[in-house]
Amino acid sequence: MDDDIAAQSFGTVPGQVSKFAQTHPSHPALIQGGRIVTYAGLNAIVDRVAAALQRDGIQPREIVGISAGDSIEYLTVFLGALRAGVAVAPLPKNVTPKTLSAMIQDAEIRLLFVDAASRSSLPVPTKTDRTRLVALDGSEGVQSFLEWLPAETVRPRNIDVQPDFPFNVIYSSGTTGIPKGILHSCAMRWAHVKQASSRGYGVDSILLAGTPLYSNLTLMSVFQCLARGGTIVLMQKFEPGNYLALVKKHLVSHTVLVGVQYERLMAHPDFSREIISTLRVKLTGGAPMSPALKGAILNSWPGELYEAYGVSEGGGICILAAHVHRDKLHTVGKPVPGHEFRIIDENGAELPQSQIGEIIGRSPQMMTGYFNNRISTADAEWFDAAGRRFIRSGDIGRFDDDGFLVLLGRAKDMIISGGFNIYPKDIEEVLETYPDILEVAVVGVRSEKWGETPIAFVAPKLGTAPEPAAILSWVNARVGKLQRLAGIELIDQLPRNAVGKILKRELRETYETRHQSH
Repeated sequence: MDDDIAAQSFGTVPGQVSKFAQTHPSHPALIQGGRIVTYAGLNAIVDRVAAALQRDGIQPREIVGISAGDSIEYLTVFLGALRAGVAVAPLPKNVTPKTLSAMIQDAEIRLLFVDAASRSSLPVPTKTDRTRLVALDGSEGVQSFLEWLPAETVRPRNIDVQPDFPFNVIYSSGTTGIPKGILHSCAMRWAHVKQASSRGYGVDSILLAGTPLYSNLTLMSVFQCLARGGTIVLMQKFEPGNYLALVKKHLVSHTVLVGVQYERLMAHPDFSREIISTLRVKLTGGAPMSPALKGAILNSWPGELYEAYGVSEGGGICILAAHVHRDKLHTVGKPVPGHEFRIIDENGAELPQSQIGEIIGRSPQMMTGYFNNRISTADAEWFDAAGRRFIRSGDIGRFDDDGFLVLLGRAKDMIISGGFNIYPKDIEEVLETYPDILEVAVVGVRSEKWGETPIAFVAPKLGTAPEPAAILSWVNARVGKLQRLAGIELIDQLPRNAVGKILKRELRETYETRHQSH
């Protein structure tokens, strides 16, 4: 099957599911709780979903939405939509009704799949609403998923899915403002699938993702695994004890986790190397991890650890094989084959790769653009002298002498104080060595004297009570004069999105609102 995929210039994930339904019909495809769906069973229900969408007049290239916890039904709807040539917008949970409504309108969603929890985030419906709801969990008030499905004998019309068909619209993390819809094509996702063998995915693979299905990192891994005939173990919500129990029960071989989840797992009383002994491959991404945390994982967990760097918009991926390059844990690795990166300054001029600037990249895996947003799409693009298209990451960094990428933070998080650039990560790395600090985020706040000045939000380790003044004196003695902090703010925990990115915009706004009122 690996050779079959490598030889195909284009294919689809539902097409792979159909193949395995013929060659490995009784092999488990999806597991959740006590439920097991085989490849034959999955293929049959994917057909019914596709037929239902066609019955409801949802046309190829249109978009349906899913706003729900991870479930078997979630993935069957996703795959069924793709079989019908329909794209999916996997909408994040835990957003405000206003934000969710904006996403639904932006993606022009006429059919939205929900569950009881996500419906609480939906705006109050009006008579003019054109979005129909289907409850994946059968919760009362709207049509249930089982009622919506056609009879088992119904089959969909065949759709010749083309490479340029939209695959999904993923809404950006919203760490810097209103989320934008990132449009990925079927060709882009197939390029991801073709890389699956490099992570050891195959029929014997069992993947447990701790990150949600609306995360690009999760979707990439899930579809890679399914396209190679592996098994997906689903958990509706990450909880360390449940995660460890699932690894032990199902002999999980592959996993996707973000940094804070690794920390919570290693702190759990049930954590042991024996329980996680079957894990061969661990993937992390979404938010940078400190070198200390990567080192702790390598010392405590078996198997390989890969850190993926990239943006959902595409434009290239760097991979750090941390288990191979222990001396490069301060980096996010090297570009994968066929992916090209460059460094540009604030005016868009190209810089030597050893210099600090914005990271841009190009690859076979780039977004078509932001859905219904040509202006933002143009802002995200950069073209070289030959007219080749690159995607701007919004991240600041440089490449070291060995070609490994060193991240310094988001361009929008860079602090300009007295006309000098301050990179928060430089200060954060110093603060992370303070004995009583669990995690830290440095942000720039308004200053009459300097324009901006850095302050640090510090979450102490459990059972400690560090003094802000002591931390401030300690760190300012260890950083450069221009990097000295103006203050320390203690906080129980840093706000993060679903894939572990720290919401620095939220910290900054909270600080400035509180201090304006004084």
